[in-house]
Amino acid sequence: MKHLFPALLLIAVFAACSPAMLSRMNAKSMSQLELGMSKQQLIEVLGNYYTISEKRMQGEDEIEVLSYRNYPYEDEIYQFVFVNKSLIEWHRELVPTYDVKVD
Repeated sequence: MKHLFPALLLIAVFAACSPAMLSRMNAKSMSQLELGMSKQQLIEVLGNYYTISEKRMQGEDEIEVLSYRNYPYEDEIYQFVFVNKSLIEWHRELVPTYDVKVD
C-alpha cells in the first residue's frame, strides 16, 4: 500500500503528458494543412514534437525542413519544407527496415 501512491502518481503524470508528446498525424490534422501556411500554424496543428532536419540558405531564400515521426508508426516520417517561413511542400518517407539474421 505504501508504494501504491507513488506508482499511481507516476501513471497519472505519464497519462497527462503522453497525448501532448505524440505527433498528431491523422486524417483530421493533415486535412488542416495548406501550402503557404507559416511554421507556427503547422506546429499548432501537429504539435511541438518535431525535429529540424535541415536549415540552410539557397541564394536569398531561407530553407527549413521540419520532420515529424508518426507515432506509433516509427518507420513513417513526414517532412515539411518551408521557404522563407512559408510551407511549400510536404511528403511522407518510410524508413527502410531490415531483417538481420544471426546464425
